[in-house]
Amino acid sequence: MNLVENLEYNTERPHLHIPEYGRHFQKMVDYALGIEDREERNRVSQAIISHMGNMQPHLRDVPDFQHKLWDQLFIMSDFKLDVESPYPIPSKEVLQQRPDALEYPQNFPKYRFYGNNIKRMIDEAVQWDKGDKRSGLEYAIANHMKKCYLNWNKDMVDDKTIFNHLFELSNGEIDLASNGESLTDSGQFLKQRPVRSNRPPSNKKGQRTVRSKKRY
Repeated sequence: MNLVENLEYNTERPHLHIPEYGRHFQKMVDYALGIEDREERNRVSQAIISHMGNMQPHLRDVPDFQHKLWDQLFIMSDFKLDVESPYPIPSKEVLQQRPDALEYPQNFPKYRFYGNNIKRMIDEAVQWDKGDKRSGLEYAIANHMKKCYLNWNKDMVDDKTIFNHLFELSNGEIDLASNGESLTDSGQFLKQRPVRSNRPPSNKKGQRTVRSKKRY
């Protein structure tokens, strides 16, 4: 009965700063914190680092990995371990500092259905010298824009709409409407769409068809 009453639950134990190393490593670090002799504390800390490296033996001799292990040792000690470290001792304030927010690429949020690659292609096209090569690229971009537009939600789209969007996204550098260009017919793009069927998939060859029996 006493054994049941003395059971330890993880919710009642001290918090693990790095759970990946487990409770035993945390107890070793706590033991090192309680050693008064500095030389003995340094020796025990070196032994803990060695055991931490044994968990990933293929990385334990890499200098950067050694630096990581020492940082983790100080983290597990809540930055209270006073030992001689071969690397700068990290500070708790730096560790808890929030990183800067990532800036997500939003080149043209007004026409997101075209995708960022279209905008990159347009920016590249306007840097080319005018000629047949650039004209061919501009026409290919416009056709791809039309395909993207149809995939978005429309069954039909006027070429003039694509030309206006291309003119806007290129800051007036590409104007296919004035050249009297006509893009690929919308029907050609619609034919390339995969046909979705509501019929259930047919059984593969060799598979038995299981039919439900009626119960009377």
